[in-house]
Amino acid sequence: MNDSAPLATRPVPKTGVIYVMAEATKRGYRRGDPDWCNLGQGQPETGEIEGAPPRIESIVLDPHDRDYAPVVGLSELRERVAALYNELYRKGKRSQYTAENVCICPGGRASLTRAVAALGGVNLGHFLPDYTAYEELLSVFRLFTPIPILLDRERGYAFTSEDLYREITGRGLGAVLVSNPCNPTGAHTRGEELERWVRTGRDTECTLLFDEFYSHYVWGGTGVPESAAAYVEDVDRDPVVCFDGLTKNWRYPGWRVSWAVGPRSFIDAVASAGSFLDGGANAPLQRAALPLLEPERVKQEAAAIHRQFSAKRERVIELIEGMGLKFDVRPAGTFYAWASLEDLPEPFNDGMTFFRRGLERKVICVPGEFFDVNPGKRRRAAHGTRFSKHVRLSFGPPQAEVERGLQRLASMIPRG
Repeated sequence: MNDSAPLATRPVPKTGVIYVMAEATKRGYRRGDPDWCNLGQGQPETGEIEGAPPRIESIVLDPHDRDYAPVVGLSELRERVAALYNELYRKGKRSQYTAENVCICPGGRASLTRAVAALGGVNLGHFLPDYTAYEELLSVFRLFTPIPILLDRERGYAFTSEDLYREITGRGLGAVLVSNPCNPTGAHTRGEELERWVRTGRDTECTLLFDEFYSHYVWGGTGVPESAAAYVEDVDRDPVVCFDGLTKNWRYPGWRVSWAVGPRSFIDAVASAGSFLDGGANAPLQRAALPLLEPERVKQEAAAIHRQFSAKRERVIELIEGMGLKFDVRPAGTFYAWASLEDLPEPFNDGMTFFRRGLERKVICVPGEFFDVNPGKRRRAAHGTRFSKHVRLSFGPPQAEVERGLQRLASMIPRG
């Protein structure tokens, strides 16, 4: 055997966040290193915060959990997720979710990957800018055709139900994938407008895939978490699928427990996709998640998140604007600041340069160009620099780390 023979592989690019973390690691970054400020990775602070329920510090292993869990998830957890959605979003409604409307998955990317694998030969709409990991997700399966939808920064990345209807009917979309609130811009469709979105999906028979992993991080209005599930008429007929999990809204990203909630027929397909993609979520952590989904505990956690992160958001906006960066729209959701560098002097007005100069000061951020989701690189490179003068900064970490990182970035920008 020739040890130097090439392997039959294709290049698999690192997604935006994975790339920046790899580059930081080359320069000495290690998780927990107090010398570094990680404003790049999409992870909230995972420790105790004021007013939140106590953190789970240990779990007891059930003997049954030495076995494989069902690919669709533990029945107890599926029932708990369905009950939580009915309590939070569907009180008094005739149609209620059951365990059969829920599939448990091993993390957010896995739940979305399963869902797109379950789609047929449709045109799948996706937005620009949006979550960096969508790029490979939308490239790997060839049954559907990804169709980009450019959001207008001059409109604050707003997208109305009328816009949605026009895209669905004009481009022949059979499905639309959207993060709501949006990663990275923080734009948030809510209330009556979100209800109109759901109605549009119902009327056009277009499947709406709502990535709601940041739905507890909403600013303005009441601050109460919101889901498209609240506006579904019939849980088994309306083409609406909602994705969430412990990653962000419960602040347990390392557990890799997520779920999809939607019509039974679609959930069956998502479970089937899991049988060949990932084999199912971790059994002990699914069981450990059960008390986390008790409605009163969820409400307490969401309220604590709102208090803690609202204050951080205000401080981050103040510091970022003081650095000479500006917002196309101030974040209405998520814990990200999507900031424009265009008014900074060269070379700091370029997102990749800004990122690399930040690494020199042990600060991690994400260049905006990674959010110009381009599945299969079908769009020409000349058109791939739409967000090259933007950067995404996370205020997920504890406030002291966020402030320290932003102050270091401010110190590298020339004044005058």
